[in-house]
Amino acid sequence: MEEIKKEKEYYSDAELQEFKEIIEKKIAGAKSELTFLQEQITRSSEELEDARSAGLDNGAITSEKENLNKMAARQVKYIQHLDNALVRIKNRTYGICRVTHKLISKERLKVVPHATLSIEAKKARRDR
Repeated sequence: MEEIKKEKEYYSDAELQEFKEIIEKKIAGAKSELTFLQEQITRSSEELEDARSAGLDNGAITSEKENLNKMAARQVKYIQHLDNALVRIKNRTYGICRVTHKLISKERLKVVPHATLSIEAKKARRDR
């Protein structure tokens, strides 16, 4: 009699721990990057104030500050996505596609650990 192989429905505790470690490393790196960006924003603000007090309007500094603010906002959002992934690990729902309800591949999660869509669901969404 041929045995039917059941598709895995969730990741094991050991696998979840592995993902948790990956995510925690990414959070640490992202927070470090955010700190760097915030320091650059502060420096840029000081330069802008110096230029204004000297009677200059420095568009380059303003533009740089705007770009730094956008990058910092993206880092904050990325950290939040990673934090949400840690919550999903705690709830044992990590790695389950929110559209297909199938497991997202390990390979994808190692590259994009905050992913909530499988490649299949992502492609289907893009093709709409």
